[in-house]
This record gives sequence, C-alpha cells and structure tokens, in this order.
Amino acid sequence: MEMLSSDAIAIRHGVAARLERLPLTRYQRSIFAVIATAWLFDSMDLGIMTFVLGSIKAEFQLSATQAGLLASASFLGMLLGAAIAGLLADRFGRKPVFQVSMVFWGVGSLLCGFAHDVTWLMAFRVLLGFGMGMEFPIGQSIVSEMLPARNRGRYVALLEGFWPIGFIAAGIATYFLLPVIGWRGIFIALAVPSVFVFAVRRCVPESPRWLECTGRLVDADAVVAKIESKVKGALGGVELPPVTPVTHSVADVNAPAGFRQLWTGGYGRRTIMTWTLWFFALLGFYGLTTWLGALLQGAGYAVTKSVFYTVIISLAGIPGFVVFAWLLDAWGRKWSCVLTLVGSAVCAYLYGHAAASHAPAAQLIATGMCMQFFFFGMWSVLYAYTPELYPTRTRATGTGFASAIGRLGSLLGPTAVGMVLPMMGQSGVFTVGAASFLIAALAVILLGVETRGRALEEVSV
Repeated sequence: MEMLSSDAIAIRHGVAARLERLPLTRYQRSIFAVIATAWLFDSMDLGIMTFVLGSIKAEFQLSATQAGLLASASFLGMLLGAAIAGLLADRFGRKPVFQVSMVFWGVGSLLCGFAHDVTWLMAFRVLLGFGMGMEFPIGQSIVSEMLPARNRGRYVALLEGFWPIGFIAAGIATYFLLPVIGWRGIFIALAVPSVFVFAVRRCVPESPRWLECTGRLVDADAVVAKIESKVKGALGGVELPPVTPVTHSVADVNAPAGFRQLWTGGYGRRTIMTWTLWFFALLGFYGLTTWLGALLQGAGYAVTKSVFYTVIISLAGIPGFVVFAWLLDAWGRKWSCVLTLVGSAVCAYLYGHAAASHAPAAQLIATGMCMQFFFFGMWSVLYAYTPELYPTRTRATGTGFASAIGRLGSLLGPTAVGMVLPMMGQSGVFTVGAASFLIAALAVILLGVETRGRALEEVSV
C-alpha cells in the first residue's frame, strides 16, 4: 500500500475537519434534497408494481408463478446494481456513478411502458432495478460523506423515510392515472422525473473524502473550499467556526479489512445474525407488499378499490417509521428490532386471514394499517442497527453484504408468494410471511447485541 507523506496526511485530516465544523445550512440541505428526490422516485418505481401487478397479470393472462417472477425482476436488477456500484464509485467517484444510475432507471422505466410481452417487461424491470440498486449505496455514501457527524444519523434516517412516502405516492398516482392512461402510461410517466433529477444532480459536488482517499488532494481542497464558500454565503457572510483537528485511530487504519474479517474476532456471530435478519425480513416484506393489490383483486375487490385500500393501508407506514426512529434511542436497537419483526408477523397473519375471509372493509383496513406500521418501522431499525455492529474498517463491507443478502430475499419473496398462493391460498401466503418475520426476530433475540448509547468503538469486539 502506498504510504502518504506527512503533508498529505495533514491535508487529508484538514479536509475532514473542515467539513465536520461546518454549520448545517440550506446548501447542504439542497444536496440532501436532490438525493432524497431521487430516493422518492425510486421508491415510486419500485412500489408501483404493487398497484399495477393485477392489471398486468390480467392483460398478459399470467399464472400466479409468472406474476411472482415478474414482481421479482426488479430485485434481481437491484442485487446486481448494488453489487457493483460500490466498486465503481470507489474507482470512478460518487458523482458519475450517481448520474449513470439515473440513466439506467429512466430508460428502464420508459421501456417498461412499451413492452409487448411479459418477457420483455421482465427484462426492462431488471434494467430499471439495476439503476435503483446502483443508486442506494451511492446516495447513502454522499449523504454520509457530505454532512457533519452531528447531523449525519438524523438525515440518513430521514432519507429512509422517503421510502414509505414514495410507496404511498405510487398508490395515489395509480389510483388516479390507472383508469386514464393504464399501467403502460404510468411507467412512461415515471421515466420523466429521471430527466429532471439527472440534470439537477450535475450540481452535486464530488465527495471530497473520496478525492482525498484517491490521492487527489488538490481537488479535494478545492471542493471543500467551494463548499465553505457556499455555506458562508448561506450564513450571510458570517465567519465559519475554527477548524478542530479530527483524530483518526491508527489501530483501526492499520487493521486488516475485507470479507474474511466478517467472520473473525467475534464478528461471525453478528454476521450470521445480520444475514438472517436481512434475508427473512426482506423476503417477508417484499413478498407481501408486492402482492397486496393483486391479492385484494384475487379476493374479489375491484381494481380501483384494491388500489384505494392499499394506499390507505400504506399511510400507516409514515407514523411507523417515525415511532421506531424514536424508539431506537429511547428503548434500544435490539428490542426495537424484535418488536417491529414480531409486530409485523402478528399483523401480517391477521391481515391475511381478514382478506381471505372477505372481512368487512373496516377490519381489512385496520389490520392492514397495523401491518404497514410495523413494516415501515422495520426499515428505520435495519438501517440504523446494522452499521453499528461492525468496526470502521469493515463497516461498509458488513452492511454491504447484509444488504446484498437482503436483496436475495427481496428477489425470492414475490416468486415464493406466486408459488405458495395456488397451494395454500391467501391466508397461507400471509402465514408464510409471518413465519419469515419470526425467524428474523429469533435471530436477533439469540445473537443480537445492544448498541444504544455506546460509541462505535465500544461496540467493537
């Protein structure tokens, strides 16, 4: 490994310290807003399949298994995109990969609207998912690397909150547009925002932390100087706070990193827990939410009514996210995680039996809202808990592989539902989903550790 000179180390530490001491202003918030906007539209494009799958299934005369494969296609693309995005971003920079991901997303969504058979539609959903999969790790990296540590956690959590909002927005858009332009028109319409966001993304600077890590110290210094100027301007010309040196742990820097470290030094137990948690939690979540609209139609509800019910049910995801974001600090990571998983299991079971028995609409909506409350609360817990389980030297590797295993569950979930549905019916589908959440909860109970109120270094083993 090439050793940095003492001058280079001083500049590198100076870049980090200069970023950390900056007050949060509308400039940093504008960068966050660009990424959050992309997050919102990505969530809409992914969630739209929940609301149009029934219409596609009817048009192409798909079997339940074929519909499940179609619903899983995006997750295959996301798995592939997420697997290579980090490598590309580390080599070519966050900004260009960030922009290229939008090209894949926009083109994929546009082509979905022109697919003449289910095979091509499935291929285009893989392309769309590839762009979304690329975007997730890059978006999180940019937010983490651009914002001060005192604001980083709150804004990363807020970024995840755009998922339920996007899912709900997809349902509202489908409710009003599906009878007018059909599912093809909706996919075409969702390609339009990608052009706007792609243009706006040109205003997002390259990560100075990435520039410093690749030895481009002059460029890193120039980017930080521009950021400082923007922040100072947003403050009305007020002088910025003095720079406080950032201390780096020599032991952590010199320690070995890589995939093997996830299984040594006591981390094997945590890795087994996180992989089990992510796989079964996402298998249950995407297996059920992707099919919500189609299952309601299969139970005899009209298309528009099934979409309307799904939108109402999904509204509970917003307070669910907020409540569990609060519980993480008030009660702790481990037991908040267990609570959201057990709650998801119980409510999924109750909702499935209500839908299968044609229960009154009020009962269906009530059980569905409880289910989505815990579903979306689960996301805030997963993204906050997982990175804290690994030391700095392997944090990205640990969270990255956990996410990849989760995407495998996302890929298998809708397909599994399509296979189980003909054999066990709707109540059986939700029972299997509930079992998935219980397995994830059991893994956390047996293998999880509490990280609340402890410095990251204290959590390391």
